[in-house]
Amino acid sequence: MVRGDGCASGKPLLAVLEGHAVWPPPLWLMRQAGRYLPEYRALRAEVADFIELCTTPALAAEVTLQPIRRFGFDAAILFSDILMLPWALGHGLAFREGEGPVLPPLTDRAGVDRLDPARLAGAIAPILETVRRVRAGLVAEGFDRTALIGFAGAPFTVACYMVEGGGSKDFAATRTMAYAQPELFAALIERLTDATTAYLSAQIEAGAETVMLFDSWAGVLSPRLFRAHVIAPTAHIVASLRARFPGLKVIGFPRLAGGLLGEYAAATGVAAVGVDTATDPVLARRQVGPDVALQGNIDPLAVLAGGPALTAAVEEVLAVARDGRCIVNLGHGILPPTPLAHVAALVARVRAAGTA
Repeated sequence: MVRGDGCASGKPLLAVLEGHAVWPPPLWLMRQAGRYLPEYRALRAEVADFIELCTTPALAAEVTLQPIRRFGFDAAILFSDILMLPWALGHGLAFREGEGPVLPPLTDRAGVDRLDPARLAGAIAPILETVRRVRAGLVAEGFDRTALIGFAGAPFTVACYMVEGGGSKDFAATRTMAYAQPELFAALIERLTDATTAYLSAQIEAGAETVMLFDSWAGVLSPRLFRAHVIAPTAHIVASLRARFPGLKVIGFPRLAGGLLGEYAAATGVAAVGVDTATDPVLARRQVGPDVALQGNIDPLAVLAGGPALTAAVEEVLAVARDGRCIVNLGHGILPPTPLAHVAALVARVRAAGTA
């Protein structure tokens, strides 16, 4: 097993994705750049609009680097939002305080046809500049072990927000469209699949060392629709990226996939799968087999609680990670009220595992 401080690539997270067994396991947290950090809150207060923050490279790069400076995570993930892709294609998007994202509901073929791939390159140019700045910043600040992750929302999850016009408890309108208007929904997924491939390709060219696909709402689908609208598009994206960038490793996060997690891992070609808090990591390892890395799955609420709850949650993940094929993370994004001391305790315990 390769030690985390001496892995062949110099970056523990990339070593795990490349198939090496690494101990102690690499560590980063979903939404690690965000509202739990006082430095983020101070910067966010200076910007009127969230989209402005995402598309101002100096600010977005600073936000991306903030948690690395504070906690020394093994990965920096581009600060952006999964809905910047439909925004870049010309679909309306606003972020409202206390309400979240608001989009015009996509209900017909005309809405799909208005998604303009010709706009993509120009619209994402500031985001790509952020990638370049972060990559340079990691080098300049001496974070030689820290990998840079690019990301996008997976087509189904992005489609959920577009069809519903925002968030939803069950995304019933989206699922109804998939059943009642299968050709329309397939056209939307296809358009998003192609755009996601182009978007991630551009991030890789700008300096992202690996990429992650967030399929936050994959678990609302029936098995048949899961295979059609989660597995198939993801497999297409992964294959397209790996054809263009040999050796690239992709992380997939099909949240709440349940019993389909193993099929997802086998059929998509991802190098690692994110495991949500509802999934037993021991069972997840059995499902995906030894050749795909696991990422997760500490409950964000355990981090919020701290103390014995956090200790138990970390130890459970470390027990599974003993095979060296695990990236320690959360099962969902870190919560804004989380005390910094609790995050520091999590980091300290994972790092200390290397001396055990």
